[in-house]
Amino acid sequence: MKVRDLMSENVKCADPNQSLVEVAQILASSNIGSVPVCQGQQLTGMVTDRDILVRAIAEGKDPQTTKVSEVMTKDVHCVSPDTDIHQASDLMAENQIRRLPVIENNQLVGVLAIGDIAVQSIHVDEAGEALSSISEKVYQ
Repeated sequence: MKVRDLMSENVKCADPNQSLVEVAQILASSNIGSVPVCQGQQLTGMVTDRDILVRAIAEGKDPQTTKVSEVMTKDVHCVSPDTDIHQASDLMAENQIRRLPVIENNQLVGVLAIGDIAVQSIHVDEAGEALSSISEKVYQ
């Protein structure tokens, strides 16, 4: 099975110049925890609700004026639509990430989430192992 078979399409994106408040509203209205940051359809980063909290709010930055480009993750792991699901799952586990942008011809075409893998009965164990690796305790 390939990533294209499970990925979400028609993904909402944030613009790098949007304020954190605007991006938080996208997250809230879509009931998601992260959003790709794009210029046009070209991926420039990812921002999560945690990025907003830890890299901005906790540091006293004003969410009305702070741009998403100031807190987003710029070095983003990606896959192509033709990547094997097992490879994508391994990449998620190795890098402790829950969502992978899907890129084709240098353009964002979708996002693969750990939940997309988990709902497929043939990949439940694999998704569980990946989530277990992603969710390892930082403090012991």
